[in-house]
Amino acid sequence: MNPIKERRIKQDWLFPLVNTIFLILLMFITLYPVINTVAYSFNDGIDALRGNIGLWPRKFSLESYKSILSDKSVFMAAWISASKTVLITLLNLFWTSMLAYALSRKEFVFRKLFTVIMVLTMYVNAGLIPNYLLISKTLNLRNTYLVYIIPSMFSCFNMIVIRTYISNLPDALIESARIDGAGDFRIFWQIIFPLCKPVLATVALFVAVGSWNSWFDTYLYNGQKKDLYSLQYILKMKLATTQQSANAAKTTAEAISTLGLTTPITIRCAITVIAAVPIIIVYPFLQKYFVTGIALGSVKE
Repeated sequence: MNPIKERRIKQDWLFPLVNTIFLILLMFITLYPVINTVAYSFNDGIDALRGNIGLWPRKFSLESYKSILSDKSVFMAAWISASKTVLITLLNLFWTSMLAYALSRKEFVFRKLFTVIMVLTMYVNAGLIPNYLLISKTLNLRNTYLVYIIPSMFSCFNMIVIRTYISNLPDALIESARIDGAGDFRIFWQIIFPLCKPVLATVALFVAVGSWNSWFDTYLYNGQKKDLYSLQYILKMKLATTQQSANAAKTTAEAISTLGLTTPITIRCAITVIAAVPIIIVYPFLQKYFVTGIALGSVKE
């Protein structure tokens, strides 16, 4: 056989084999911490203190989940988190994309000035104390549900991504709509908005994950309003309470009597699973738009 042809045949099967092995190892490295966390969450708490739990619980137990879900405030907090996540995502997409459309139009005289001003806010932040005073004192949003919604209705970074995507759309679409008598809002709502589905799905995922995982806004503005606690804040307090009980217990017997069959490590893992499940459920529906939205929204021809 020709040596060159033999070498080519060897390369044809060698690279796919090495590539497959590498991807399998990468998949295992990526999935192991996730599966291990789930295994710990379903393991008996006292037994989990021994460590060395792999991909399956050594001593199966639902006590960590029972301990978390037995608190009735968790369900109210879950409703608060879910509702604010949906509202923030929808409003952020609408207002951000509408401004992105306006700033993408070349006929808008002050578009460069407004863009520079907004980009500056990404680098020069007012700081925690001025923001707190603005929201709690000036706007009087402290201990209200709107404190979750209003400050999160716009994102400068998301606006830039959406504006870049809109700028790559053919101008002929807008010009033909104007000839037919459509105004700016109708052009935006019936033509531009539907065409932005890939980038909007990507931005929606960013906004939803950020809103769902947020707990600091509850701590800062609604810490005294228990019926407005978010799920993440409730789970954080539950973990802190469990950790304090474990630290206060001086012996293993005392820890068992105090915590039952749960320990901080199993509670922490159960909290992680509970918090991650909604995002894991939503992500597959948006994943097909993710790469396209990022690619088209980040590069301008």
